[in-house]
Amino acid sequence: MAQSNEKDSEQVTSDKTKDKWHGLKQSLGPGLLMAAAAIGVSHLVQSTRAGATYGFALVWAVILANFFKYPFLEYGPRYAIATGESMIEGYNRLGKWAIGIFVIFTLGTMFAVQAAVTIVSASLAAELTGIALSPLVWSAILLSICILLLISGQYSALDGAIKLIMVVLAVSTVVALGAALFQGGQYEVTNYYPSIWNVAGVSFLIALMGWMPIPIDAAAWHSLWTLEREKQTQYRPKLKESLLDFNIGYIGAALLALGFLLLGAIVMYGSGADYASSGSVFAGQLLSLYTESLGDWLYPVIIICAFTTMFSTTLTVTDAYPRVCRRMIEVLLPESIEQKDSLPIYRVLIVIISLFSLGVLYFLGDSFTLMVDLATTLSFLTAPVLAYLNYKLVTADHMPDDCRPQPWLKWLSWSGMVFLTGFALVYLYWIILL
Repeated sequence: MAQSNEKDSEQVTSDKTKDKWHGLKQSLGPGLLMAAAAIGVSHLVQSTRAGATYGFALVWAVILANFFKYPFLEYGPRYAIATGESMIEGYNRLGKWAIGIFVIFTLGTMFAVQAAVTIVSASLAAELTGIALSPLVWSAILLSICILLLISGQYSALDGAIKLIMVVLAVSTVVALGAALFQGGQYEVTNYYPSIWNVAGVSFLIALMGWMPIPIDAAAWHSLWTLEREKQTQYRPKLKESLLDFNIGYIGAALLALGFLLLGAIVMYGSGADYASSGSVFAGQLLSLYTESLGDWLYPVIIICAFTTMFSTTLTVTDAYPRVCRRMIEVLLPESIEQKDSLPIYRVLIVIISLFSLGVLYFLGDSFTLMVDLATTLSFLTAPVLAYLNYKLVTADHMPDDCRPQPWLKWLSWSGMVFLTGFALVYLYWIILL
C-alpha cells in the first residue's frame, strides 16, 4: 500500500513537471520576438558607437536605461494575459486622451523608426553581397522582401531560423568579447574618457538610451504578439509563464547590449577612428570588432549573423506597425471595419508605411548616424508619457487585482518615470537653452 502511494506521488510530480514544461513551451515566443527586435540598432549601432567613442564611460547609461524601462515593457504581456486584450484597447478604456496620445506618438515616430532599422540592414546587405547599390535601393529591396514574406504568411517559418541565428550571434559576441579581454585590447587603456556633458555628448546619450533595449511603445507590440501566440497555440498561458518568456528575452537583450559596448570600447576606443556616418563604412567597422578579436576566418559567420539579426529587426518592425495601426483603426472606428476585413487592411498598411519610410530615407540620403539618432531621440522624448500610460493601464480599475504590479514594481515604475523625464528635460535644456 505504501509503495502504491509512493508511485502515485511520483506520477503526480511527473505530471506536474510535464505540464510545467508544456506551458513554458507554449508560452515562449513573444519575448524572444521582442528580443529579436531589440538586438538591432540599439545594440549593433548605438552600443558599439558608445564604446568606440566614449570607452567605458557610458556603461552606467546602458544599465540604467535597461533597469528603469523594465516595468513599462513588462506591462505589455502582463496586461494582455490579465485582460485578454491588447494595450491599444486598454488605452481606449482610459479615455480618448490616452488613445489619442498613443496614436499621435505612433504616427509621429514609426516612419523614422522603420527607416532607421532598414538603413542598417541595407548597409549590412551591401557588405554581405558585395553589390554596391545605393542605400535607398537596398532598402527598397529589403522592404519588398519583408512585405512578400509577411503577406504570404511565411513569417512564422522564418522566425525559427532567426532565433537560431540570434543564438549564434550572441555566442559570437560573447566569444569575441572574451578574446578581446584576454588580449587586453589593442589600444592603451585609460581612465580618462571624453566628457558627455556638452551638446554633442548629451545628444548621443539620449539617442543611446532611446532604444535601450527597445522603445517603450514596443509594449503594445508585445501585447499583440502575446494574443497572436495564444491564438496560434490555442493555449492561454499563466501570468508567470508569460512573464518568464518576457524576462528571458529582456535580460538577454540587456546583457548583449553591455557586451557590444564593451567590445566597442576594448577593440576600437583609442584607435583614433570614429564610427562613420556612412552606412557602408559603418558595416565594415562593425565587422572589424569581431575579426580583429577572433580572426578573419570568422568573417563569413559574423556578416551572415549580423545581417540576419538586423533583417529580423526590420521584418519585425515591418510587421508591428501595420498590426498596431490596424488595431487602432478597429478600436477608433469599430463600425467601419469588420473583423473579416482586417487582413486586407493589414496588407495595405504594410505597403503604405514602407513607402513613407522609403520617402524618409530619400530625403535624408545616406546620413546613417543622423537617421539612427533622429529615430532613437524621438523614442526617448516620448518615453516618459508612454511610461505613464502603461503604468496607469496596469493599475486601472478593470485590471484584475492578482495581476497588478507588486509594490516593488510600482516603486520602480515611479523611479523610471522620474529618470526618463529628468533626462528628457536635460536634453531639452542643452539643446534649447545652451
